[in-house]
Amino acid sequence: MVARKQKARSRHGQAEGVSIRELSVDYDTEGKTFRALSQVDLEIEPSEFVCLLGPSGCGKTTLLNVISGFVAPTTGTVRVGDEPARSPTLARGVVFQEYALFPWRTALRNVEFGMEVTGTPKPERHERAMEFLALVRLDTFAHAYPHELSGGMKQRVAIARALAYDPPLLLMDEPFGALDAFTRDELQQLLSDIWQKTGKTVVYVTHNISEAVFLADRVVVFEGNPGRIKDVLEVGLERPRNVFGTDFTELESRVTGLVHDAPDRQQQQPGRPAHTRTPVEGAQP
Repeated sequence: MVARKQKARSRHGQAEGVSIRELSVDYDTEGKTFRALSQVDLEIEPSEFVCLLGPSGCGKTTLLNVISGFVAPTTGTVRVGDEPARSPTLARGVVFQEYALFPWRTALRNVEFGMEVTGTPKPERHERAMEFLALVRLDTFAHAYPHELSGGMKQRVAIARALAYDPPLLLMDEPFGALDAFTRDELQQLLSDIWQKTGKTVVYVTHNISEAVFLADRVVVFEGNPGRIKDVLEVGLERPRNVFGTDFTELESRVTGLVHDAPDRQQQQPGRPAHTRTPVEGAQP
């Protein structure tokens, strides 16, 4: 808890918390009502990194879409900072699994986009875009187009774009799910480093248990039909995290037990076993 309080201010501005109270979301499909989320209560602190974990169909992405303003609550409330999350806004940076880059823009121009919308002067947005491309180690590819970049490089551009205009909240929906294991490991470490440098509040959806334990301050485990929170676990491991350490593997095992004990357990998407992961440089056993 102390570590999160010390990071309450981001590099360029104030990070914001998220307050979710008695949230339920219904969808109408083919004349029937389907309850995607039921009575969800969750408080996320400023600068906290929270992973939403659970099987397919348990409402993780729905919750992220409510926080982002893409989906309206059926009942209950969601507030980001002091404001209700009623519609999409640039105050919430979103990173999708599919990259969502503009193919006609270079990496630099993609990263500049949010700052263009907010009216940032051209010299400043160029400087900021280059700063964040350097942060994701892509400054030498600033003038490359998306079709000239690998999948991992495209996702780095998407992360830089989401960060560059300084949103107080970053929402990520399985951003590394389509990448190979080595690239995924590399970008998980990069994201952890960036989060520690910028102090953003991050809400991150994943199916991968090892990824959740590696990245999060807290792991929120969901169960489905309807989607609801089963448990919330404090990770409490120092960074950088040693994925081969006893504390890490014990917590990973505990989270695995929670996910697979869900009453309506579905087949979890295949993921990389924890022990095939590239060791974290500088981690202590």
